Amino acid sequence: MNSRPIIPGVDWVGTVDWERQYFDAFMPLPEHTSYNAYLIRGSEKTVLVDATEPYLVDVLMARLEGVKKIDFILSLHAEQDHSGGLPAVLEKYPAAQLMASPKGKEFLSTLLPIPADRIQAVQDGETLSLGDKTLRFIHIPWVHWPDTLAVFLEQDRLLFTTDFFGAHLATPDLFASANEARVYRAAKRYYAEIMMPLRNMAQKNLEKLQGLDAAMIATSHGPIYDRPEFILNAYRDWMSGPLRNAVVLPFITMHGSTLKMVTHFAECLAARGVAALPFELLHADTGDIAEELVDAATLVLGTPTTLGGPHPAAANIAYLVNLLKPRLKFISVIGSYGWGGRSVEMLTEMLSGLKAEALPPVLAKGLPGEADLKALDDLAGLIAEKHQSL
Repeated sequence: MNSRPIIPGVDWVGTVDWERQYFDAFMPLPEHTSYNAYLIRGSEKTVLVDATEPYLVDVLMARLEGVKKIDFILSLHAEQDHSGGLPAVLEKYPAAQLMASPKGKEFLSTLLPIPADRIQAVQDGETLSLGDKTLRFIHIPWVHWPDTLAVFLEQDRLLFTTDFFGAHLATPDLFASANEARVYRAAKRYYAEIMMPLRNMAQKNLEKLQGLDAAMIATSHGPIYDRPEFILNAYRDWMSGPLRNAVVLPFITMHGSTLKMVTHFAECLAARGVAALPFELLHADTGDIAEELVDAATLVLGTPTTLGGPHPAAANIAYLVNLLKPRLKFISVIGSYGWGGRSVEMLTEMLSGLKAEALPPVLAKGLPGEADLKALDDLAGLIAEKHQSL
C-alpha cells in the first residue's frame, strides 16, 4: 500500500476504515471513517504525524515500507484512534523522538504502554526545524480533549489540526473539494457529536488558528481541506450563525396516542411556515438528530408515559441532547399518559443544562381529544411567534 502525496515533501500515510459502524460505542457511522497520518520529509529530518487504530496498524506500516528512518513522531491527540499504533511504530523506529503536548504526554503514558520518559512535551509556539521545513506547535485544548495539539508547516502553510474540523467519512478522495457537499454533511454531523458541546473552546481555538492563513487543513478524520475557507466558514456558521426556523421533534409511541399528537403538531407547524423534523426514536439515527440540532431553534420531545415517567427512548435522547448542548432557544414536551406521571418534570430536569426557554407542554390523558389537539395548535402558534424574534 503506497503513500499518497499531498504536496512535495508531505504524504498521506493514513488508513480508511470501510467497515466501522459505531464510534465510542454510541455514535453511528453511516459513512464509516478514516484515521489520518502524515509523513513530512525535510532536507534533514523526517516526521510522522499521528498513528492509527491498533487494528489497522499493519496498513500504516505498509505505507511506511520504504521509509528507513523517522526522526520525530508527533502525537497530536492521545485518543487511541490516533495513538493506538504508536507502540508498533516506535518498535520499528526505536530512535524516533515521540512528541506531544504536556497533557498529551500524560495521557499517552497512561493509555498506552509508553513510559513518560520516552515522550517529549512541546510548548505552545515552540518550533521544530527539519532543515528546509519548520513546524510550529500550537496548543488547541478541548477540541475535544485537553491535550489536543495543532502543527503548522510554515513554508507550505499546511495546518494539521487533529480532530478539529474532522469528518467521519470513508472515501478514496484525498481532498474535500472532490465532493464538498458530501464532506459538509459528514463534517456537520461530526461537529454536532464531538465539537458542539465544547463550542466555546472551539470558537477560541478557531480564532487562534485563522490568523495563520493556512493554504490547506489536514485533519485526523476525513479528507484534507484544500479550500480552508469551506470548513472555516461552516464552523463559524455552526457556532454562531442564525438559528433555523425549525423544530426537532424526536418521539416514541406505544399505542398510537403520541403518534397522533406528533402528526397533528407537525402539520400545525408546517401550516405556520415552521419546519418540523420528526424522528421516530426506535429507528432514528442519533447522529441525524444531533446534526439537525446544530442550528434548529426548538426541540419538542414526544413521549408516552411509562411507569410514571417518560419512555426510556425519550429519556435517552433527552440525556444525549443535554450532553451535546445545542444552541436551542426553546424546548417543550408533548405526549400522553394513562393515570398520571412526571414525564414533563423528569425531561425538563434532564434538559436543565440547556439555556433554553421551556414552553407549555401538552399532555393528553389517553387518546388525544379536541382540546388536546387545540392545545397542540396553540403550541405551534406560540413557537411560530417566538421564532419570528430570532
